[in-house]
Amino acid sequence: MKEKKPMKYYHKIIKSPVGELKLVASDQGLAAVLWENDDPKRVPIGDSTASSNNLILQEAEKQLNEYFEKKRTVFTVKLDFSGTPFQKKVWEALLNIPFGETRTYGEIARELGDIKAVRAVGAANGKNPISIIAPCHRVIGASGKLTGFAGGLDNKARLLQMEDSRKNPTLW
Repeated sequence: MKEKKPMKYYHKIIKSPVGELKLVASDQGLAAVLWENDDPKRVPIGDSTASSNNLILQEAEKQLNEYFEKKRTVFTVKLDFSGTPFQKKVWEALLNIPFGETRTYGEIARELGDIKAVRAVGAANGKNPISIIAPCHRVIGASGKLTGFAGGLDNKARLLQMEDSRKNPTLW
């Protein structure tokens, strides 16, 4: 049996309107977009090497900058999710939430075929390693209230307002 090579990661810190973001890539794709004060236990990536010339990191930075400059509504950078099969299903469902729209945890659970999985969906959403690009900020509580977000509720509101203002420019 072939021995599995340990995954090698590269990172780059970028400035954004929602604070510094740490982009992390593997050779397969973007593995994480982490917040400035992110809990290291939330997304356990392991060691990474600083890199300013990694093509995946460069593309992720370019696309995030375009998003913040109101020039991009869809991300195309290759992703490399690392998690349980259920978490990956939830994170894939996040990618299907259209720009400027929101979903509840219950709606995602229903989409995945198990309305009783609302709490599990919430837990997986909280562990989403690729913030903003896999838009966990677009998931809200059943009441319509903003709920937990690794980047903080202020940043969640800011991202949602920014996306809504692109659809409704008078709000910006």
